[in-house]
Amino acid sequence: MSDYTGVTVVREANIYFGGNVTSRTVRFPDGTRKTLGIMLPGEYEFGTAVAEDMEILSGELEVKIPGQPKWLTCRQGATFSLPANVRFQLRVKATTDYCCSYHD
Repeated sequence: MSDYTGVTVVREANIYFGGNVTSRTVRFPDGTRKTLGIMLPGEYEFGTAVAEDMEILSGELEVKIPGQPKWLTCRQGATFSLPANVRFQLRVKATTDYCCSYHD
């Protein structure tokens, strides 16, 4: 889906790592939420509070998912899942546009 209708967008941005990673929160009428964001090249570590799926809309990154032995390369069209309450690492190779879906 490339468009979302009937949603609420939180005006304030989520800004991490000095502005190298930013996103906006989108809330749906059924209570679900997503973030739409951009990551500039670099290495980052994030934590999850709830399970989430990250879809790569453009760009390229590598992710180290807890419990997996190797880094996973993700490009446009790739999706990866993360469990709740874990820390994971990203190596962003090219500016990456992403959509993160949360499973509260």
